[in-house]
Amino acid sequence: MKKINACVLAALVLAGCSSAEKEARQAQAYQHNETSLAAAQRNAAVDCQEAQCDAAWAQTKRYVEQHSDTSVTRADALAIETEVPYSSGKVSFSATRVAKPGGATLTLFAQCRGMYGPDNAKGSDYDDCVEKILKTQNGYAAFVRGRGAAQ
Repeated sequence: MKKINACVLAALVLAGCSSAEKEARQAQAYQHNETSLAAAQRNAAVDCQEAQCDAAWAQTKRYVEQHSDTSVTRADALAIETEVPYSSGKVSFSATRVAKPGGATLTLFAQCRGMYGPDNAKGSDYDDCVEKILKTQNGYAAFVRGRGAAQ
């Protein structure tokens, strides 16, 4: 009986270590994804000179339409907005155009239903949302500049 209890105790200790290691890996992956998402948001901004801004803004609208899971509800000189994602795992993109001397800064934003739970915890569709957002935001600048029209 003592041998069985010792074996059970050893198995529980090993399982606890394995579980702690798994949680540590998951936390590290989550932090890596969050860092990548922040970088992608920074990369999803394009400065344009006044002469090129209208064309770049038209490209931005096309990009939002192609990549968002929801429809465009507003598209004017300052913003492109889409409907809020209607179901879990659906991503939507929107953009702003902020004037500056000699041109503007165009910025693409993303949101995804089910990406986060309470207190910014990882939601049920986090991994799928991260993949969609990273691909789209990281491809935005090249598309607007004309190097990714096929994306």
